[in-house]
Amino acid sequence: MFHAISSFGQGQIAFQAEAHDFGVVTEGTQASYDFEFTNTGTAPVIISNVSASCGCTTPFWTREPVLPGKTGKVTASYNSTGRPGVFHKTVTVVSNAQNATAVLIIKGTVEPRPALVTNPAEIEKSAKVQLNKTSHSFGKVEKGQVVKHEFTIQNTGKSDLSIQTVQSGCNCVAYTVSSSSIEPGAKATIELRYSPIAAGAQNETVTIYSNDLRTPATKFTLQANVVESLASQNMLREQKSAVPFK
Repeated sequence: MFHAISSFGQGQIAFQAEAHDFGVVTEGTQASYDFEFTNTGTAPVIISNVSASCGCTTPFWTREPVLPGKTGKVTASYNSTGRPGVFHKTVTVVSNAQNATAVLIIKGTVEPRPALVTNPAEIEKSAKVQLNKTSHSFGKVEKGQVVKHEFTIQNTGKSDLSIQTVQSGCNCVAYTVSSSSIEPGAKATIELRYSPIAAGAQNETVTIYSNDLRTPATKFTLQANVVESLASQNMLREQKSAVPFK
C-alpha cells in the first residue's frame, strides 16, 4: 500500500524554522526547542533517523507517518552542564520526503554557574573526591574502535559524595558509574568507554562533576595513539571482541 501511495506522489517537509538561538542560558539548564514542520507534499512523510553533531544534544522526533497537510516535530535538547561558553550544534533529519535530508541548528551562550559561597566549616564537612589515578594510556587504538578503562573513586570527605555527571570535550567518551552516591570512606568505580574519532596522538580530558566543594570539577586524562583501520587486524577483530592492541 505504501508503495502504491508513493508512486502517485511524495512527501515534503517544511520546517517553520531551521535554526534557533537560545540566547544566554545558565549552566546546568537543559535547553530544549521544538522544530515544528508541515508535510506540504502529497504522500506520508516518515522520519527514519535524527542525529546530533555531539553527545550533548539529544534529539526526539515524531515517529508516526505524517500525512499530507499534517504536522510533526523534531525536538533538540541541549545539556549545558559543564559546558560554559558559546555553542553551535547541528541536528540532521533523514526522511523519505522529497527533501530527504534537512539540517537544523541550535546555538546560544552558556553562562557559567555562580561560584558556591562557602566557609571553612562547610568545606571541612563536605565530600571529597580521591581518584586511584588521574590518567590512563590505551596505547595504539584504531579509529572508531571502542576501548574501555575502569578506575576507582573514593570519598575521603565527611558527607555523601554525589557524582553529577562525567563529560569529555570531544564527546567521544561514555561512562558508567557503579554508584552515583558514595558514603564517606566508601569507593565506587567509573568505567570510561572511549571511541576516538581522529587519528594521531590524542589526549582527551574527562571531567567529573560532583558536590566536592574543594574540587567540584575533577580532571582525568585519556591518552591514545590513534591509527587508521588496519586490514591486518580484521581477522583478530572477527575472532574476538575489539581490544586495545600494542
